[in-house]
Amino acid sequence: MTVTSTPRTGVTLRLLDKADKEIVKLDRAVLGAFYKFQHDFRRNPDAGGFHLKQLEGHDRLWSARVNREWRALMIRLGGDDWLLVSVKHRGHVHKNLDRFNYGINHITGAIEYVDLQVVEESLLRRGLTPPAAPVSVPPSASAPEPVGSQPPEEPLFGAYTDRQLADLGVTEPLIPIVRKLTTDDELLGLAEYAPRHTGEVLLRLRDGVPYEEVMEQVTAPVAVAEPERSLDADDWQAAVERSQTVVITDDESLQSILEEGDFGRWKIFLHPSQEKLVRRRYSGPARVGGGPGTGKTIVALHRVCHLVAQLPPGHTKPVLLTTFNRNLAADLRARLLSLGGPDILARVDIAHVDQLATRIVSEADPGNAKRRIDDTSALREWRELLVETGETRWNAEFLSDEWNQVILGQAVSTRSDYFQTRRAGRGRSVTRAERAGIWQLAERFTQRLETKGLETHRQVAERAARLEMVRKARIDRRAEEREERGGLHNLHVEAGSGAWLRYRYRHIVVDEAQDLSAAHWKMLRAMVPSEPDDLFLVGDTHQRIYDNQVTLGSLGVHIRGRSSRLTLSYRTTREILRDAIRVLGDADYDDLDGDTDTLAGYRSVLHGTEPSLRGARSWDEEMDLVVEQLRVWHDVPREAMAICVPTNDMVTQLADRLARSGITPSEITQDGPRGDQGVHIGTMYRFKGLEYRCLIIAGAAEGLVPRASVDAWEHTDPSRHRRELHRARSLLFVAATRARDALAITWHGEPSRFLAPLLPPR
Repeated sequence: MTVTSTPRTGVTLRLLDKADKEIVKLDRAVLGAFYKFQHDFRRNPDAGGFHLKQLEGHDRLWSARVNREWRALMIRLGGDDWLLVSVKHRGHVHKNLDRFNYGINHITGAIEYVDLQVVEESLLRRGLTPPAAPVSVPPSASAPEPVGSQPPEEPLFGAYTDRQLADLGVTEPLIPIVRKLTTDDELLGLAEYAPRHTGEVLLRLRDGVPYEEVMEQVTAPVAVAEPERSLDADDWQAAVERSQTVVITDDESLQSILEEGDFGRWKIFLHPSQEKLVRRRYSGPARVGGGPGTGKTIVALHRVCHLVAQLPPGHTKPVLLTTFNRNLAADLRARLLSLGGPDILARVDIAHVDQLATRIVSEADPGNAKRRIDDTSALREWRELLVETGETRWNAEFLSDEWNQVILGQAVSTRSDYFQTRRAGRGRSVTRAERAGIWQLAERFTQRLETKGLETHRQVAERAARLEMVRKARIDRRAEEREERGGLHNLHVEAGSGAWLRYRYRHIVVDEAQDLSAAHWKMLRAMVPSEPDDLFLVGDTHQRIYDNQVTLGSLGVHIRGRSSRLTLSYRTTREILRDAIRVLGDADYDDLDGDTDTLAGYRSVLHGTEPSLRGARSWDEEMDLVVEQLRVWHDVPREAMAICVPTNDMVTQLADRLARSGITPSEITQDGPRGDQGVHIGTMYRFKGLEYRCLIIAGAAEGLVPRASVDAWEHTDPSRHRRELHRARSLLFVAATRARDALAITWHGEPSRFLAPLLPPR
């Protein structure tokens, strides 16, 4: 994606995708010098202090002085239009100049730059000898085979010809190196430094995606149309418009790209496969899935900006951006403001689903003064009801789940509807007579809450769904009547309603879709007309942390044929990702529409240290391990570190221990961290949507993860037992994938059963 605004001085300085990743790793003093360099260069590139010179043997590659030791490498696109591709130490600029390779990809039409020496050094660190250094063996001698050596591994891409790889858009100077790859480790090393398109093509092929599908799904969407391929291959001005670059217009915009982490660069360098999802016109509801760190939320935010850009001028908010809790909604608001600015934000309603449901119910019943209670308090009320009635056929947990997941979850409002409602995934079947008994108890329970002036969030969601479904029915009925009148409005009816009755939104975008209940989906479906681009949802059921099992098709949200999946993680290292996936085990996860979801092909191009796993004899000793680990990460800012634990009591105890050890703690509440300083501490539920450079999962012990009470359902309610184990695994998976660079897991006593794949056998 190219930002086309031009600098005030007429000198255009652009930044090529991936150059920012190299620049941000520079020492702080060098980075400061780079900021000054780009500022001064945009004002006057002819200033003598830059020592601007063309590299020998290159017709477009130039170097410019950043400071005494560092140089900027730039491609001159023409006149005063420059593309910055790298910042290197001066000792590496004028050696082996043929290693710098750049050109226009004949398939994508985009500008590509690669330092072949950097790629080869990366592969050498992973055990691959690059093709540039063959070993000479005398004809009379044969190289001795090391004792115990294994036959050479098969090349990963031996099944494809050079022409086939080039036709997919693989950068041609890299093809000889691609031919030598034999392990996934080497492939990831190449993908880290190769142009993005090359990396994605190779990763898809390695995942077993057929050649034709890679051509269709990866290459075709970004390929230059056939007639254009005959255009001048040296037309760099045309090529830059097809490249992932950004024009540096001011110091602040550059700083946001370099210093806001992944989000800063994703505001500009959206991957072509992601941009395709953002800009596509869908005939109905669409879903984007993918593992942690694949950019689903970024896609959702860019999608919102795209939808707003298509709106006619106005002051209304026809686009809804929603998610499942307050923290995430606040984060989405901040990110959307940063991405699109106040003009975009002004056309978007941002609210979490329970806030939205409360708003709907309050409109219908403005005098409602009921006190809201959570699921734990509601379960306590169920237990008291069973004691008072002497009911022994069902326990409180079963009835609470039936009420939440089936009756409220599916917005069932009558006894006869309950008799016909599907109970998929509930495990225990119930007869018609038993349903009659359950319904009677549910009615008594509802009356009990009413008498006490109480209500649950799920009740509010169910009522909001019913209200919106009634509203939708009225809108549709009036539309039918208007059609019968030849498209004319009935002014008497419209005026009598006090307002023109219309849908609340034109478009709805949902983040973390896997954690919404059936009632939430019914409410959202009724808020927007069934038209193209109506609902756009992103989520991953492997990260479901609430017990909301839904089949979207049965709720009127039909995503069949409009589902896509992102597979490349840009946040978590390969080592952390590998262990996080092992935690999930071989359990099946749904795709929100009745089929199974998978993380097949999900991978990272980032490398880091192996996760640390350490046990202790007691919680007291484990807290000492936590303090010790934090001190090992002494070079990381405290606010870039976090600790997640299973219970609120452990949060309190650990915060106290850190404070007594001279480390400032910052507890994560439902409104976010209590302060900007210090190490963040919270329960696993609080970490959804967050990320940290270094993270500790403490208390990962059997009996805590999963909690001991889960196994009580193994024989009495096997279905619920499986669901609770799924949820516990997902919580641990979510927690582990919040770590970007380093992960440590600790426990006391017996380690969690979920850690077994990570630990050596006893």
